[in-house]
Amino acid sequence: MKTIAVSSLRPGLIFTEPVYIDDVNLLVPANIAVRKKDIQQLISWGIETVTTDGDVFIPEENDDPSIVGINVTRDGKPIPQTMYKTTNAGNAARSSAMPIRKKTISILSLREVQENQEDYRTYLKLIEDMDKIFNAYVEKKEISPRSIDVIANGLLAAVREQKGRIIGFILGGEVQGYPLAKSSINTAILSARIAMALKLAPHKILQVISGSLLHDIGMLKLPKNVLDREGELSTGELQLIRAHPLASYRIICKELGLPDDAGVVAYQHHERWDGNGYPKKLAGTNIDLRARIVAVADAFEAMVSERPYHTPMEGSQAVKALYADNGRRFDPEVLKAFIRTMGIYPIGSFVKLNNNAICRVLSVEASAPLRPKVEVLIDENDRTFRPGEGKVYDLLQEKDVFISCALDPKEIAKHG
Repeated sequence: MKTIAVSSLRPGLIFTEPVYIDDVNLLVPANIAVRKKDIQQLISWGIETVTTDGDVFIPEENDDPSIVGINVTRDGKPIPQTMYKTTNAGNAARSSAMPIRKKTISILSLREVQENQEDYRTYLKLIEDMDKIFNAYVEKKEISPRSIDVIANGLLAAVREQKGRIIGFILGGEVQGYPLAKSSINTAILSARIAMALKLAPHKILQVISGSLLHDIGMLKLPKNVLDREGELSTGELQLIRAHPLASYRIICKELGLPDDAGVVAYQHHERWDGNGYPKKLAGTNIDLRARIVAVADAFEAMVSERPYHTPMEGSQAVKALYADNGRRFDPEVLKAFIRTMGIYPIGSFVKLNNNAICRVLSVEASAPLRPKVEVLIDENDRTFRPGEGKVYDLLQEKDVFISCALDPKEIAKHG
C-alpha cells in the first residue's frame, strides 16, 4: 500500500488501482481521473494523505508531473510512452511504514462501480449541468432556454433507457455537494417516471421535467441563513419560504423566457389536494396536473435526502408516509402512479430477507410491490459483496425467500 500526499495530487492523474481516503471510503476508482473537486474536498476535510495499491500515469497533455509513477501499467501491460508520460520522482511516494492489510469495502460506497458505468456518469453529468445553470443565474449570466431543453431531453432519455436503475442513485446518496441541483435532478427523474406511468404525451412529460428542474430556483433569492436554519422559522422567515413558488415562476417565465407550462409547475407545486397549500390555496383538479406530479416527487425527494433541518428517511418509510396521505396533500391518482413505479421498497433501498441476507433493491414489479428483485450485499454467512458481485434474488420467482424488514443505511454501514 502506498501513501500519497494530497498536496501532490493534480487534476487529471489516473491510477491503475482505486485510491482510498481511509482504506474504506473510495476517492476515485481505477482508471478514472482525479478531479479538481475531489482534491478540494479532501483539503476542506483536512485530509493530508490517501492510499492506493496502484501506480499512476499522466496523460500526455498534463504538464504537471508532480507525483510518482512506478512500473506504469494498465491492465497489466506497459503504457506506450507516445501516449502517456510518467514522472521521475522515483519511489518517494511509497511509505514503508504503511502496513499491507485487507481492505474492507463499505457497501454504501458504490462509486467504484458506478463511476465506470455510463448510467452513473449520465446521472452525475445531469447534476453538474444543472448546477452550472443555477450558478449562472446567481452570477447574473445569460442563460439560454435551449440549455434547459438539453438537460430535460437528456434526463428523459436516461429515464427511458435506464428504466428503474437511475432511481437507485437517488437513494444511494453517493453524490456529495450540489444540494439544489441534485434535488432538482432527483425530483425531475421521479416526476418523469410518474408522468410516464400516467401515460402522458411525450411533450407533456417534457413540460413536467422542465418545470421540476426549475421548481425551486426561487430559493436562490432567499438568504442563506433562512435556507440553512435547523430550528423553527419565524413568521417572517416562513413568509419568505412561501414566496419562493412565485419567485420561481417569475424567474422561469420573465427572466429565462421559458413557456408558461414550466412556470405553472413551479408556481403550484406547493398547492395541496385539500386546498390548504400555497400560494393560492387551490384544490383538487384546479391544480395543474403537472404540478400535482411534481408535488409528490418533490415530497419524496425531500424525505429521503439530507437536509439541515432533518435526517433522511429510509426509502420504504418515505413511501409509506406518502401512501398514508389519504387525499390531504396529494392527488390520489398521482400517488397511485408513484407507488406503481417505485414499489413499497424503492429501487436503491436496503432490505433484510428472511434468510438474514442484507440486500439492495434492484428493480420493482408494479403487479407485486412486495416482491422486488434484490442483490445480496451481506449474505447469511456474513460475507460482504461488492455491488454487482452478490447473488440476485427475483422474489417474484423465489417463493421461499421474502423481505422481512427494510433497513436504515446507517445501520448497514455499522455492520461493515
